[in-house]
Amino acid sequence: MMCKLSEEAIGDILLQGRIYEVGGAVRDRFLRTNPKVKDRDYLVTGIPYDELTHILRNHGRVGLVGRSFGVIKFTQFRQEKQHTFDITLPRREHSTGAGHTDFTVDFDPDLKVEEDLVRRDFTVNAMALDLDSDVLIDPLGGQIDLKERQLRMTSPTSFEEDPLRMLRAVQFAARFNFIIEPETFKALRQHASLITSVSEERIAEELNKLLTRSEKPSEGFRIMLSSGLLKEILPELEKCAGVDQPGGYHKYDVFEHTMHCLDACAPDLRLRMAALFHDINKPQAKRETETGATFYGHEVTGARTGVEIMSRLRYPKELTKEVNTLVERHMFTTDVTDKGMRRLVKRVGVGLIFDLLDLRRADVIGQGMGGTTEDVDAFEENIREELKRKPPFSHSDLALNGRDVMKMFNLSPSPRVGLILDHLLEQVLDNPEDNTCDKLTDLAQKYYQSQFQDSDQESKETDQ
Repeated sequence: MMCKLSEEAIGDILLQGRIYEVGGAVRDRFLRTNPKVKDRDYLVTGIPYDELTHILRNHGRVGLVGRSFGVIKFTQFRQEKQHTFDITLPRREHSTGAGHTDFTVDFDPDLKVEEDLVRRDFTVNAMALDLDSDVLIDPLGGQIDLKERQLRMTSPTSFEEDPLRMLRAVQFAARFNFIIEPETFKALRQHASLITSVSEERIAEELNKLLTRSEKPSEGFRIMLSSGLLKEILPELEKCAGVDQPGGYHKYDVFEHTMHCLDACAPDLRLRMAALFHDINKPQAKRETETGATFYGHEVTGARTGVEIMSRLRYPKELTKEVNTLVERHMFTTDVTDKGMRRLVKRVGVGLIFDLLDLRRADVIGQGMGGTTEDVDAFEENIREELKRKPPFSHSDLALNGRDVMKMFNLSPSPRVGLILDHLLEQVLDNPEDNTCDKLTDLAQKYYQSQFQDSDQESKETDQ
């Protein structure tokens, strides 16, 4: 559990005003027996902004990056660790501008705590704990909704004020196994199209929470499908709903298979992203046959679609590249020789190969046919044994490096050096025992003679 604000700081604030704990920490206190609180947020009333910063400076470091919003980033150092809290003044706000990235904010130290709470998204998040009296302030019945495990918007205009709240409803419902109460769900369906006005970065942030903080993220995506949100955010995935997979290998349609595969993955963003996209192009690849259907090439085109989606949502390029690799290679076979196994590890990368195996396991579970993964387990054991022998999988693993090659053939840095190293790596992937200076020197000379020597001779003659 994250450290709380120090008692000394709380005491000094209480000399002039009141301080409340707000947000997810309060919700989780009543939701779980032993909540794992990552963030603690506080609300202070009765003290002007500048005076509050003066008090806090006596107890730690004050950051004023949120001054226009009435927010103070306050950092304390205790037990050789750094703890940062958001401390706010009560405020009224609503999102404005393209993408709902701007907010108009009116903060007022004399505003009642209840008025601040009712501006929040859902009743379960609109509670505050008075740190002086330990009394719960709950103007909208959030504690009752927690007991009934339901999400209720704080206002009929909640989603219009900030459409991102619709995605927050989805991920809260999935994370905490809540239902969305009827009027809130009705509003969600009514305003689903407004989600397109929200910035891609904010949408991605909520999707990340759904994918990594939910035991069953599928519940969130099913809500998105039934409410119309999925069509607005991930239309490529929405098209998978209802696409059956005849032939005896799958119990579910493409969308439901994807959901079961997603739930079977560990809550890792890269892995679950790959599961989400691994069959996303099956609707386009489907070809009916006498015995069912085929989906040839869906992994290659699906990998490209995944890149398009992640680029659209502004995901980091490195993560996008890794997910692309996992999707593109998820149809690998375990029935290969040691040479084939090494080539797969080389193409995927040592850092991704075990995620690829986990994706296959989840894929099998998601088929719903009771399939087993003993072959994947045996394949993983073989890979781990091979890695212990430290075979070469990249240029840096070769007994010769780029400088050696340049010196050997009197070359300057150029693509030709990379081609020679690529050739050497291909050779030792099949025969790891050849990864010695003498053998690679011999292989490099033969390759250079066959590929470049004639052209070099022609160049000399032309110069003359």
